[in-house]
Amino acid sequence: MQVTGLVWAITIVVILGLFVFDFFAHVRTPHEPTFKESGFWSAFYIGIALLFGGVVAWQWGGTYAGEYYAGFVTEKALSVDNLFVFLIIMSTFAVPRKYQQKVLLIGIVLALVMRGGFIAVGAAAISAFSWVFYLFGAFLIYTAAKLLKDSGHEVEVEEKRDSMIVRLTKKVVPTTDEYHGDKLIARIDGKRVVTPMLLALLAIGFADLLFALDSIPAIYGLTEQPYLVFTANAFALMGLRQLYFLIGGLLDRLVYLSYGLAAILAFIGVKLVLHALHENTLSFINGGEHVAVPEISTPLSLSVILGILVIATVASLIRTRGSAKPRTEAPESVEQPK
Repeated sequence: MQVTGLVWAITIVVILGLFVFDFFAHVRTPHEPTFKESGFWSAFYIGIALLFGGVVAWQWGGTYAGEYYAGFVTEKALSVDNLFVFLIIMSTFAVPRKYQQKVLLIGIVLALVMRGGFIAVGAAAISAFSWVFYLFGAFLIYTAAKLLKDSGHEVEVEEKRDSMIVRLTKKVVPTTDEYHGDKLIARIDGKRVVTPMLLALLAIGFADLLFALDSIPAIYGLTEQPYLVFTANAFALMGLRQLYFLIGGLLDRLVYLSYGLAAILAFIGVKLVLHALHENTLSFINGGEHVAVPEISTPLSLSVILGILVIATVASLIRTRGSAKPRTEAPESVEQPK
C-alpha cells in the first residue's frame, strides 16, 4: 500500500479541521448537549468513518478496506469501554456537565497525538524486527487477562489512579478545590493555581496514554499499514465526545462489555502470535525458519470481532433488563479524591 506524503498531509489537515470545527461549533460555548444533538453528530462522524472505508477500497482495494474496517470497529469498541473510565473521572472530579465537553475534546485530541507517536514507534519496530509481533501478541493476551481480573472493579482502580494524580500534582503546583468556569488555571490572591478542570484533564490524558498501550498493538494485529492504523484511530476517536453524552446512561447496562473486549484482545493476541510464527526469524524457534501455522484472514477477524461485540451487547442488555441506574454522576459540587 503506497501512501504519498501529500495524502498523509491532506488526511491530517482534514482530521485536525474536523476537531477545530467541533470546538468552535459545539464546545467553545459551554453547554450540556441534548440527546438529539449528540445522536446526530455521533451518527455524522460514524458515517464519515464508514465513507472513508469506501475511499480506501477505491484507492487501494478491498483488502485494505477490510483491514481498515476491522481496525475501526476494534478501536471504536475499545473507545466505548474508555467512556466508562471518562465517566468515573468526571464523577471523581465533579466536573459540571456543561464543562465536560471541553475536557473530553481536549483529552481526545491529546489521545490522538499520543497514539500518533505510538503508531510511528510501532511501524518502525515492525519494519526493523518481525519478532515484535511476538511481543505485541503476548502483551495483548496479558491485557485481556488483566481486563478480566479488573472487571467489576473499574471504579476502584480508576479512583485510585486519579487520587495518585491529584497527590502528585499538589506536590508540584498550587491547586484549588473550586471551579472557576471552564478555566484550567485561575488567579487567587495574586497567585496562579491549578483548577479541578486541569486535574480532570490530566487524569483523562493519563488514561488515554494507558488506552493507547493496548489499542495500538491490537490494531497492528489487524493491519500493518501505519496509514490505516492512524485513520482508524482518528475516526474511532471522532464523535467519542458525542457518544459519551448519548450512551452515558447505557454504559451501566453493558456489564459484559469488558468480557467481550477481553475476548477480542485475546483473539487478536493469538492472531499476532500465529503471524509471528509464520514470519519467524528467531533462531531458537524452529531453527529460525518459518513455522507452518494457519493465519487468520481479515474477513474472519472482522466477523469474529463483530460477533463478539453483538453477543456481549445483547447478553448485557438481557442481563440488565429493567435496571438502568447510572453508576456515576457528576454533581455540581466539588469533592476531589483525598
